[in-house]
Amino acid sequence: MEWGNGSLHADFVLLGLFSGSRAPWLLFALILLVFVASIASNATMILLIRIDPRLHTPMYFLLSQLSLMDLLYISTIVPKMLLDQATGQRAISFAGCTVQHFLCLTLAGAEFLLLGLMSYDRYMAICNPLRYPVLMSHRVCLLIVVAAWLGGSADGFLLTPVTMQFPFCASQDINPFSCEAPALLKLSCRDSSAKLNQTTVCSPHPRERLG
Repeated sequence: MEWGNGSLHADFVLLGLFSGSRAPWLLFALILLVFVASIASNATMILLIRIDPRLHTPMYFLLSQLSLMDLLYISTIVPKMLLDQATGQRAISFAGCTVQHFLCLTLAGAEFLLLGLMSYDRYMAICNPLRYPVLMSHRVCLLIVVAAWLGGSADGFLLTPVTMQFPFCASQDINPFSCEAPALLKLSCRDSSAKLNQTTVCSPHPRERLG
C-alpha cells in the first residue's frame, strides 16, 4: 500500500506490554481483572445514578457522563490488547489504527473538558447556593455535556488527519500497545516537528488509569 511518499504495510504491529514480561499470563490476568472491575464500577455508577431519584442532581449527572467516557476510553484499548495476547495476533490495520487514534483523542479530550467544566458546577454550589438550582438547571447540564463531547470530537477530527497523513516507511511496530500519536510519529519517515509545533498530540488519559 502507498501512503504519501513512503510505503506502508497493510498492518501495524502492536508490541504490547506482555512481550517483555517474565510472567505474561500473570500480567494478562491482572490487567483483565482491573479491566473487568473498572467496567463493572463505572457501569454500576451510571446505573445507580439513573435509577435513584436522590442522585438526580447536576453533580451526579455530570459524574455519570464522566463514568461513561471512562468506560468507553478503556474499551478502545484494553480489549484489543488482551485479545492480541490471547490469540497471538498483534496486527492492526491502518483503518483500525486510525479509528483507535481518533477515539483516543476524542474521549481523552472530552474527559479533560468535562473535568474542567465540572468545576463550574462546584463553584456555583459553593458561591451561589441559593441560586444553584436555577444556575445549574438540566438544560445547563446538557449544554456542558454537549460542549465536552463536541470539543473532544473536534480534537479527534482535527488531529487524527494530521498524524495519519505522514508516510510510514519505518518499522511498523507500535510500542507499546495502542495507536497514539507519539508512537505513530516515531514510525514516520518524514520530520514531524514542523507539524507538531502547530498542534498537539494525543495526550494520555486524564487520570492515567484504567477506570
